[in-house]
Amino acid sequence: MKFTLSWLKEHLETDAPLDDILYALTDLGLEVEGVENPAEALKGFKLVKVREAVGHPDADKLRVCTVDTDEGETQIVCGAPNARAGITAVLAKPGMYIPGLDITISVGKIRGVESFGMMASMRELNLGEDHDGIIELEGGEIGMEFADYLAQHDPSKVEPVIEIAITPNRPDALGVHGIARDLAARGLGTLKTPATPTVAGTFANPISVTIEAGAEDGCFVFAGRLIKGVKNGPSPQWLQDRLTAIGLRPISALVDVTNFFTYDRNRPLHVFDAGKVEGGLSIHRAKGGETLVALDEKTYTMPEGAMVISSSGKVESVAGVMGGLETGCTDDTVDVFVEAAVWNTLDIAKSGRALKINSDARYRNERGIDPAYNMQALEDATAMILELCGGAPSEVVVAGSVPDVSRAYALDTDRVQSLVGMEITPARQVDILTALGFEMDGDMAKVPSWRPDVLGSADLVEEVARVESLTHLEPKPLPRPTGVAKQIQTPMQVRESAARHTAAALGYNECVTYSFVDEASAQLFGGGTDAVKLQNPISSEMSHMRPDLLIGLLQAASRNQARGFADLSLFECGPAFHGGEPGEQHVQLAGLLVGGNGPKDVHGERRATDLYDAKADAEAVLAAIGAPAKAQIMRDASAWFHPGRSGKICLGPKKVLAQFGEVHPKVLKQMGVKGPAVAFTVYLEAAPMPRGVKVARSAFFTNDLQTVERDFAFVVDKSVNALDVVNAAGGADKALIADVSVFDEFVGGSLGEDKKSLAITVRIQPTEATLKEKDLDELSAKVVAKVEKATGGTLRG
Repeated sequence: MKFTLSWLKEHLETDAPLDDILYALTDLGLEVEGVENPAEALKGFKLVKVREAVGHPDADKLRVCTVDTDEGETQIVCGAPNARAGITAVLAKPGMYIPGLDITISVGKIRGVESFGMMASMRELNLGEDHDGIIELEGGEIGMEFADYLAQHDPSKVEPVIEIAITPNRPDALGVHGIARDLAARGLGTLKTPATPTVAGTFANPISVTIEAGAEDGCFVFAGRLIKGVKNGPSPQWLQDRLTAIGLRPISALVDVTNFFTYDRNRPLHVFDAGKVEGGLSIHRAKGGETLVALDEKTYTMPEGAMVISSSGKVESVAGVMGGLETGCTDDTVDVFVEAAVWNTLDIAKSGRALKINSDARYRNERGIDPAYNMQALEDATAMILELCGGAPSEVVVAGSVPDVSRAYALDTDRVQSLVGMEITPARQVDILTALGFEMDGDMAKVPSWRPDVLGSADLVEEVARVESLTHLEPKPLPRPTGVAKQIQTPMQVRESAARHTAAALGYNECVTYSFVDEASAQLFGGGTDAVKLQNPISSEMSHMRPDLLIGLLQAASRNQARGFADLSLFECGPAFHGGEPGEQHVQLAGLLVGGNGPKDVHGERRATDLYDAKADAEAVLAAIGAPAKAQIMRDASAWFHPGRSGKICLGPKKVLAQFGEVHPKVLKQMGVKGPAVAFTVYLEAAPMPRGVKVARSAFFTNDLQTVERDFAFVVDKSVNALDVVNAAGGADKALIADVSVFDEFVGGSLGEDKKSLAITVRIQPTEATLKEKDLDELSAKVVAKVEKATGGTLRG
């Protein structure tokens, strides 16, 4: 959206400097994209006096001019018909850039005569369309900057042109009047109330307008007026200057009037040459296939359903987008029909997109115009046409009715201050909304018809904040409670944080992967059912909710291996899903180890990671979250672990706290990971929470009685688990036995194929007195009896 400063001041009474206006526009949400200052482009062009002009010796249409400049006398070869002695002209010296020609001039020879510069025309300086002759000026001193001369004699030529970016939700800012309203609300001036002329019709309108059945939802109201006996021609200079400044080419008075209102009031209009309209005008939807030669002289084929305006069955205009060339106004136009209509924005967008027409009318109509201004816009345009072109107006014909867009929303002034974070008094809030055109009825704000973007109370808050300016927002610290602040995190959040920190301390790198995985991977880990299938996945590889975090870690490992990274330590903490209903999810921390435990070195300390690394890390995480220390290690881990090189950490046979082990080779192959790889999964919610809140840590306790260790070897069946032996030995005396561990296993040999030997160490910790040999023998007998009873084994001799 472009406009000049003087155009803005036609709607805003202000003395604010340009810089303040530019700052306010951007702060109001109407971002300034650029400011064109014609005076800068004219810098260096100076006034000169033509002292003598004689004919060129080798060209009849060229003259050799002797010119007085601020640097003395110079010679210019000029082909302009008005180049003569005594005139004051504008000189471009060698080395200067000519904006209208997009060239940089230099000293040259024209038909053998040297020329030291060029005397410019209006078009060559982008000041107008006149290029029949060089610029002739009255007054002005030799050497005076041309920009300074224009600032004194024709300031409209050198005033700044402002360009702002308009967001789709602010169609009111597509008119200069709407921009002025925002600036007035900010306090940069007073909004001028535009005149509202009423033109009385002097005769009945012979052109009828009809909205056909099926088109009522595409055209809400269509109003028009015939003006007879107009004299079309060039528009007045002030109008041409205004349009030229914003990049529009003046065409004729009738067309320029419509362009003026398009930018001045965001009100697209259209004028038909009434002498070329046969019969009445019909607004309907295209059947598809109709053709129209539009004003841009291109032929368009109408898509089915597009809103069009026809006369005698012939399409004359793409409604709200572009008119037809045949009924367009020319200098020969005598009778003109002026149209003002309110269209369905979606229909305009569909038609314009289908036909690939980008016009000012489409740009505004598809974003929304002020429906309440429709009838007055017709009056305003009529008044200007009568002033510029004369003629006699008819009565207005109307089809349809102006849509009712009235609505109101509650203004909660306290809520506004709370959300914005600034102290804005209720009176100030009301003043802001009133200045923007809202009408207050108690605490209800009636939305103006030109603001289709305001659709709720939240938008009222935005309007107040926008005008008051968030630059006034002062940072303030949040209030702090007295004393020691209570813990904000939930127990599970504390547990997750502790688990993350522990995994990171163990050397793992944290990953954050998608919660969505492909169906094949999900099925590998016990998922992939319809219950966790997404109805609208973002890709075929993210169709199901993940049943386990190891899926994402293995995919990450595959990508890293493809890039040459072989040794990986990855972990992730987050939710996994065992159902599709709320609550059917659980929090995991999963870790994955691939490759060796360190870089290669000459000491040979590097080794491949194994399941005991995963087990140790899982136990470290469980200890960090406060899981009971005396947990059981059991077999039968999930199917994605190696069946003979995995286990699970349990509290009883059903309470699984974690799983660990080698990842199954089939899983690695399908996931594209070069193994072996070991992993663990800790179920953070499975470990019981502490029953009470501990105020402080327990007192540190040391035992001054020396521990005693006894070794036992038992011959048991090959099918007996080592865990059964350990548990049985530990249960012999829970008060004295501190720990039991396996240190040797022997299978076969002299024992036979179905037997094995398990050697354990029992660590005994006295609590009251040093144990005597007799006490140790009695305890050892208990251990042997317990193990033999639990496993059916015998003490190895």
